[in-house]
Formats: sequence, structure tokens, C-alpha cells
Amino acid sequence: MPTVLVGADVNGKPNYLTVAFCGIVQAGPPMIAVTLGKMHYTNEGIRENKCFSVNIPSRHMLEVTDYCGIVSGKKADKSDIFRSFYGKLGKAPMIHECPVNLECRLVDTLDFGGGSEVFIGEILESYAEEKYLCNGIPDVEKIEPIVFSMYDNNYWGIGEHLGKAWHSGKKFSQNINEDRSENNM
Repeated sequence: MPTVLVGADVNGKPNYLTVAFCGIVQAGPPMIAVTLGKMHYTNEGIRENKCFSVNIPSRHMLEVTDYCGIVSGKKADKSDIFRSFYGKLGKAPMIHECPVNLECRLVDTLDFGGGSEVFIGEILESYAEEKYLCNGIPDVEKIEPIVFSMYDNNYWGIGEHLGKAWHSGKKFSQNINEDRSENNM
């Protein structure tokens, strides 16, 4: 699962929480969902300001990223850990040190019972320095994101390129059709 830092202003200060339950909901308009435990301090800021940020840290930020997940903003002021900046909404703090930042307007909150709630946000703007892009598009090799494995509670990096989406399966399709043609002779 991707490891991200969710940001929200809480009581007038930026606060960041490490989250692995995060994913794109749809492409148009672009929306993202983050699932947070109900007890988290960050949730207050998301509800109050109706916005949040999703910041993608690089592998070089592993220690500070993990710290933001084990220390609550209720007990420790995390507002000065990063150089925060704000975009269009003015209330969704983002992290300058992260390769990619997404500024999100809260669209909906879902509660399925239990101890978590899902915040769905429309991505209004994305921010990335040129050094993390290739032809204007974020480059996963340059970003070096952190991946979390809930099966063994470990962080991992991204490995080698395996293939192109919506293209790699074409060879399989050709082979299976050839096999079927041969079997029908």
C-alpha cells in the first residue's frame, strides 16, 4: 500500500499523519480516499476546514514519515517538522520536502462502523518539483515512494519496471488466441 502523509490544519497549526489506506477513487474529476482511525487528531482539522492534503514522501524520508504515524498531534506539536506550504484552498498544509503533494477539497466522509472513517477528497491541485517529473508527469523512479506491507509491518521501496499497463496483456491475448486456433484445427 502507498505510504502517504495526510495533512490538515488543526487548531490553527499544520498536522501530519502517516497513512497507508489511501487510493484514487476516480479520474474525472480526480478524487482520492484516505481511511483514518476515528481517534486521530488530524480528523478534527479535516472536518473543520473541509480540506486536507496527501503528501507522498520519498524513501529518504522514512524515519520522519514513520514518526508522524507513531506520535499523535494531540501529544506532540508536529507543525515544525516540515516546511509547510499552502495552495489554492489556504487551509490544506502540504510538505515542501515531499516529492508530490495533492491539495484536496473534502467531498464526503464515510463511516462503515468500527473504528475508522473514510475521507474522500477532490484533488484540486497537484504540486511537484521539476526534478521529480519526466515530460511533466511524476516519475515513480525519481519520487522513490515508500510502500507499506500490512502483512509483515514493513516499509519497502519500489523495484524494477515490470511492464506497461494496458499493453503487457496484449502479448498474452495474442498467445491465448493462437493456442485456441491451434486447438481448433
